[in-house]
Amino acid sequence: MSEQELARLRGPLERAYAEDLATHGGMSLQAAQERSADQLRQLLPAGAATEGALLRLARVGDTEVGWIWVTLPGAAGTTDAKRAWIHNIEVHPAHRGRGYARRMIQLMEAELARLGVPEVGLNVFGTNTVAIGLYQSLGFEVTAQQMAKPIDPVG
Repeated sequence: MSEQELARLRGPLERAYAEDLATHGGMSLQAAQERSADQLRQLLPAGAATEGALLRLARVGDTEVGWIWVTLPGAAGTTDAKRAWIHNIEVHPAHRGRGYARRMIQLMEAELARLGVPEVGLNVFGTNTVAIGLYQSLGFEVTAQQMAKPIDPVG
């Protein structure tokens, strides 16, 4: 992925992640926007040239259908010495439901295997049942789980 391509995708990613943090993470939208921007700066300090960041566009012919971002173990902002991390996988809306996310993950797994990386992980919000089903069908297993319950202020 080129720096120009990342710049085009980064803004929508930052906004969508902030919205998810605000909706599911109990943060104000402003705090979520700041956290989203901070995390992207930390994880991609050199943009598309960040060492250990695998940024791949998915194309079918000449048509871009989505993209995936994975960091290698030991890359900027990571703490796991053996696990690569999927930070983002996105299929553009007009191309969803055709198996492209599955194929992007499979191709990334093959690339990680060639690099000698033994494991890949990811986070997914609990309400994203479509993604959870995809990840489970690809062999991902739950390794941690957070739960929350809203409290009625009236009691």
